Amino acid sequence: MAEGEVVLGSIYVYAPNKVAPIVFSVLFGISAIGHNWQCWRNNSWKMTGLHAFCAVLFTVGYALREYGAFNYMFEDKKSSQMTLGVYIASQVFIYICPPLLELGNYHILSRTFHYIPSEAPIPPGRVLTIFAPVMMIVETLNSLGIAFTSNPTSSEAQAGKILVLAAIGIQICLILTFFTFAGIFHWRCSKNEVQTKAIPTLPIVMYLSMSLILIRSIYRMVEHAGNSAMDIHDLQTLQSLSPLMRYEWYFYVFEGATMLANSVLWNVWHASRYLPRTKNYFIAEDGVTEMVWDQEDDTSASMGQTGSESIIAKTAYGAMQILTLGVWGHVFPRKQSVLHQNQKDSLISEDSDRHV
Repeated sequence: MAEGEVVLGSIYVYAPNKVAPIVFSVLFGISAIGHNWQCWRNNSWKMTGLHAFCAVLFTVGYALREYGAFNYMFEDKKSSQMTLGVYIASQVFIYICPPLLELGNYHILSRTFHYIPSEAPIPPGRVLTIFAPVMMIVETLNSLGIAFTSNPTSSEAQAGKILVLAAIGIQICLILTFFTFAGIFHWRCSKNEVQTKAIPTLPIVMYLSMSLILIRSIYRMVEHAGNSAMDIHDLQTLQSLSPLMRYEWYFYVFEGATMLANSVLWNVWHASRYLPRTKNYFIAEDGVTEMVWDQEDDTSASMGQTGSESIIAKTAYGAMQILTLGVWGHVFPRKQSVLHQNQKDSLISEDSDRHV
């Protein structure tokens, strides 16, 4: 079937490609294995866990799209319930990831500020406490909007379009803010000749990652800003849709390829290669000396808990970290007490194995 030719009754508008979804699913799966192995090996789940999580979601999302490539005709909600359910799930898994990846980059930026606090444009602890709640709002708007717009039988399609546009607009503003903070930080580090492997590598990787997310976000905004009112059983309505919705290659270039490139980018230049495993380590104002904060667990130290109680407290703390996407640890940080000074020839080893 010719590219861009609409198909009456197709939940995708067109007849979807049957090869591309499995290719992307396999590639994202390989990237996901790499991310999870890197997080496990370097114990960097708190810092880079969102990248591993999103790679898994992309893998599942494109696997579901492969099913949809063979089952895309929609007759009515009752007879095509499975087709509709798989389609919505695929769309949700694929489209909820970019805001989470953006938040993942803020996690890395926050940890970078913690490691070189003297050059940070804002207090390191403020990065996630300010931006993570906003990203959670973006994710909520985005998820609801996707669910509404993906369902051709929903009467809330227009509301879904507005929600998606609002989410993308906020997301783009946060990306530009990220560039501002990261740029100021990078400039200060260069000006003051900070000597660490993290500079300039990490800022450059973060610029590239955020640029990919920005390209994808602009594509999504243009897609939804155009004519996206869809009636899959009306040929004239389908033919009047935005080309971004009628030509599948736009999706794979600006959605699939950009996010795959972002995932592979962090596989190659994984943040754990350049930053300590914990926030205990940081570079002093001279740009060379590494300092260490001894960390004390408030939950056990202040309450005199038993071993089992301490495990329960740590489990609860970890659960809150997961549920709040890492915000909890920044709002209620664990106590830091004694300061030590370490002079080392190499501040960060290649695989960060010295930070236990």
